[in-house]
Amino acid sequence: MASLLFTELLKLKRSSMFLLSIAGAAVAPLVVVVATYVNEPSTPFKELFYNVNLYTVLIIGAPLYGVVTTYLFNREYVENTIKNILTIPVSRVSFIMSKTLLLFMWIMMLTMIAWFLTLFLGLLTQFDGLDISLLVESFKEFSIGGVLLFILSTPIILVTLVMKNYVPTIIFTVVITLINVMGGSSEHRALFPWAAAGDIANHTLPSTYPPEYSYTAIIVTALTGFIALIVYFKKADIH
Repeated sequence: MASLLFTELLKLKRSSMFLLSIAGAAVAPLVVVVATYVNEPSTPFKELFYNVNLYTVLIIGAPLYGVVTTYLFNREYVENTIKNILTIPVSRVSFIMSKTLLLFMWIMMLTMIAWFLTLFLGLLTQFDGLDISLLVESFKEFSIGGVLLFILSTPIILVTLVMKNYVPTIIFTVVITLINVMGGSSEHRALFPWAAAGDIANHTLPSTYPPEYSYTAIIVTALTGFIALIVYFKKADIH
């Protein structure tokens, strides 16, 4: 498994997708900080972190990480190398797990880039209210958001493996984003896993339902997607 992960890292060495994903992760900090500086320069640093994390988890995260997921899990199909890889004796589960681990590392790196850019741009534009406790708390909130989006990537991986194409995955993640936006002010949004992830990360879960409902929705969605993708990939014919 370690060798598989190392191989996956080598594949990214000259990949343009890596740089494109970093540019995508920079969108939320740039847009939020610049817009806030122009319109409400007296906004405290805490709200700046909150807004960037909110946009990252609810709007940018699903489509950006969805494209990264599709790139990782669809690359061998596009390049027609999947059958060659699986003939070496490589366990299909190990193959999936190595890519999943790399996906986790990639998502967390992009999440930390968003956090660091928010900090850097906020200092550059001289927003007030920054202290050590806010740094620690905001770092934790961004990390929670990244972890939850990774956990919720299993249905996206399944769509990628089944459809073997960027388009269905992009449509799927856009639908997720639209539901997040449309349900943003709904008291029932905590039941939708991706919206619940944003509320959990920012400590804004509505009181309509117990928090356990949101955690259960996320866990059930993630586990169902994971079990389904493992079962499908182990039985799928590789052409």
